[in-house]
Amino acid sequence: MKESRSTELLGFDVESAHAGRAIFRLDVRPNHKQIHGVVHGGILAALADTTAAIAAYTAIPKGTEIATVELNINYLEPVSGGRIKAHARVLRAGRNFVVTECEIFNESGSLAAKALLTFGATAGHSLYK
Repeated sequence: MKESRSTELLGFDVESAHAGRAIFRLDVRPNHKQIHGVVHGGILAALADTTAAIAAYTAIPKGTEIATVELNINYLEPVSGGRIKAHARVLRAGRNFVVTECEIFNESGSLAAKALLTFGATAGHSLYK
C-alpha cells in the first residue's frame, strides 16, 4: 500500500485493511480542532474518505485506480478529543464504481459520524493525469 503524505500530516494510522474493510485511528491533537474545541468536520470527512478508499483498494483488482466522486457525511455528535476510530466497508465493488460506508466512533465507542462514499474506478489508465 502506498503511503500518503496527507495521511501522515493529519495523523491517520491504519490498524487493519483487508477483504473490503479497513480500520483507521486518529489520536486527536489540538490542531485537529475548530474554534469551539471539537474536531473539525473536515478532519472527520478526510478520515472517512481515507479509510473508505483503503477498504475499496482491498476489494478491487491490483492496478485499478480510484477517485472519490461523492462523499455524504452525517455528523451525529461532536468529538472533543482522545482516540477516534473509523471503520469502513465496501458495499459494492463494480467495474466503474465502488460504493463504501464509513462509521467514525469517539473514544467511548459512540457513533460520531457516518459517511457514504462512491469512488470512480478505472484500470489501464490513470485518473490523475
